[in-house]
Amino acid sequence: MLFNSFVFLFAFLPITYVVFWLMRSAGPRYVWLTITGYVFYGYWNPWFCLLMLFSTLVSYLAGLGFLRWSGPAARRACLIIPITVDLLLLGFFKYANFLTETAGGVVEFLGWSWRPPRLDIILPVGISFYTFHTISYIVDAYRGTIKPTRNFFEFAAYVSLFSQLVAGPIVRFRQIEEDLENLGHADRTRWMSIGASFFMFGMVEKVLVADSLAFYVDHWLRHYDTLSTLGAWMAMLGYTFQLYFDFSGYSTMAVGLGYLFGLRIPINFNSPYKSLDPSDFWQRWHISLSTCLRDYVYIPLGGNRGGTFNTYRNLLLTMLIGGLWHGANWVFIVWGAYHGVLLCLHRLFGRWWDALPAILRQLGFFVLVVIGWVFFRAGSVTHESIGAADAPTSADSWTMAWSLLERMFVFTEGTLGQRPYLFGAFLVLAAWWSMAGPNVYDVHRDQPDRKLDELHLGFRWTLRHTIVYALAFGMCLAVLAGGRDSPFLYFQF
Repeated sequence: MLFNSFVFLFAFLPITYVVFWLMRSAGPRYVWLTITGYVFYGYWNPWFCLLMLFSTLVSYLAGLGFLRWSGPAARRACLIIPITVDLLLLGFFKYANFLTETAGGVVEFLGWSWRPPRLDIILPVGISFYTFHTISYIVDAYRGTIKPTRNFFEFAAYVSLFSQLVAGPIVRFRQIEEDLENLGHADRTRWMSIGASFFMFGMVEKVLVADSLAFYVDHWLRHYDTLSTLGAWMAMLGYTFQLYFDFSGYSTMAVGLGYLFGLRIPINFNSPYKSLDPSDFWQRWHISLSTCLRDYVYIPLGGNRGGTFNTYRNLLLTMLIGGLWHGANWVFIVWGAYHGVLLCLHRLFGRWWDALPAILRQLGFFVLVVIGWVFFRAGSVTHESIGAADAPTSADSWTMAWSLLERMFVFTEGTLGQRPYLFGAFLVLAAWWSMAGPNVYDVHRDQPDRKLDELHLGFRWTLRHTIVYALAFGMCLAVLAGGRDSPFLYFQF
């Protein structure tokens, strides 16, 4: 089920919302959120629900173990066993074919002939996201950051919360623990204006901007080997903005939905294409993932403690893991390594870079981000069809990546895709919106951890706002009625 679908907008969401607020205590609301989360998730494939339920049970029991046992050995067991189970499940469904394919390549390199079988595995939607939820819960409980809940449905509602279940943001239990505990006393009207505003804004980002760009991007990149240098740059700029507005649109709708149900989900984007350097970018792009990588990978590895070499090593390892998290493909790992190198270079030469005018730093780093998205898009070619018998191979990803990079940096005659002038106009609009224009997530940089309702951003549904949102909603419905529901790009990760 997609947020931008009629079944969600006119059936699932209204029923879920009305029944939730008719209930008067926290217990029934936990149960209702759990049920609706599983209905939402099972809409793709009901069997996926069993996998999520198993992961939920394992992590919930681990939390009970922390409450019952205080000995170091027992606590370590409650930490290691459930995390191992979660990672094995994620590894099998997401990385089994990648590992066998890599092993086959190593064997072939050594001179033997062996073609490993390709398993017919269906990648469960959102498994990377809810696995991060359960693991962060276990680690935080072990560290004493949170007190595990004894209420199974409270925990199950947290894991299966439909608004952020399949594509994030990655919400840690401690971030909404207070709201979950007070869910029985939540006021329906308190955050309704924030929730409705963010949901509508996210839908505009997804349906009117991202999907309009996708119409051109998909066609142009389908024929990437025929593009001219100008065509390659236009296609990748289109993908750069499509990916941002698609994922930002989903995250914005997820945040809005959370507020509609009394749960303050943290923001996930903060105008990332306004970034001036790689460190700034990862404080703005997919904030929930970058902070999780920082807190659960980079800092445990040693962070910036232990000298310069160890700091660079930890940065590279963290970004390599971040790349691998996005997909079972060496191209994703290269994308992660690329950003790791950028972080190291900025740490090494940052004082010279920071001395440049801000506009040069923004445009210069934006070009570097676009280059990185070449690998990301190429990796998506195989990842989006993982498990299919006729799925493209990793070699196809490398072919696409190198072909696009060559065409972008070596003058090449070729073609442009369909309607280049109209596509160019969309690119100009998207560039202004994401790089210079106002952004609902462009909050004060000194308050990154503040809740949206605490920022006093002035969300009020005046007559003017109501008319604007009504027109925008009508345009979104017209687009949806005239085409098909377009999945969010991050569903495949």
